[in-house]
Amino acid sequence: MPFDRIQLSEETLRAAIGDNWSPAEVDAALKLLASSDGKFPSGVRRLPSDLVSAVQRERLIAAMLNAAAELGYREANVQDVIDRAGVSRPTFYEHFSNKEDCFLAAFDTTAKRVSSRIEAAALNGSTWRDRLRLGLEELLSFAATEPDAARALIVEARAASAEAVRRRDELLDRCATCIDSQVRELLPKASSQATITAAGIVGGIEALLYSRLNRGEIQELDMLLPSLMYFAVLPYEGHRAASEELASAPG
Repeated sequence: MPFDRIQLSEETLRAAIGDNWSPAEVDAALKLLASSDGKFPSGVRRLPSDLVSAVQRERLIAAMLNAAAELGYREANVQDVIDRAGVSRPTFYEHFSNKEDCFLAAFDTTAKRVSSRIEAAALNGSTWRDRLRLGLEELLSFAATEPDAARALIVEARAASAEAVRRRDELLDRCATCIDSQVRELLPKASSQATITAAGIVGGIEALLYSRLNRGEIQELDMLLPSLMYFAVLPYEGHRAASEELASAPG
């Protein structure tokens, strides 16, 4: 199957490598990689070795997400990841012990990043429903703009190792806990609802996204927002409030 080597955006690379290097060094790495057609050019040797290592690790993580999304976790192998990352086999094993280790790192990195994005977006809302809507908007945007990462997180983690399934379940539990705590803080009248209500909402949303991503239907994911809001608001605020969200659907 033909594929393109991984190309890291400036935003992705800066977010991945953090603030451990000077702006000049990071800019130099970006310029070298931008002109390298996905390969490490000879000039990369002028950069600090730990910076190069950080970039290589991020390329391998992105390659793992891509390989798992395109081939499926069970069918993808280390060579598929290496080919997409444009690094050597010894380099792969400097960072990861095997395919599962690489996938788990990719899962954790992606889960942390998307969770941070959703939490930051939600905090811009003043009411419970506003925060829920903004968080769901960010989740749907992530799934639409980063389908490889979303598929790895939502679809392929189910088919990977027992450890991947455990981490997936923990992620869903954290999402449910967040919804439950927001309801109890900002919607006191609904605080009598059992904690499992939030778990049911998260499970339903995850199941719908699983179905769409598994079929490759990533177009117009944003159109799901009113229905997801109805589904989430209904058990807490009732049919009338939930219908207000459904009525906000365009067209």
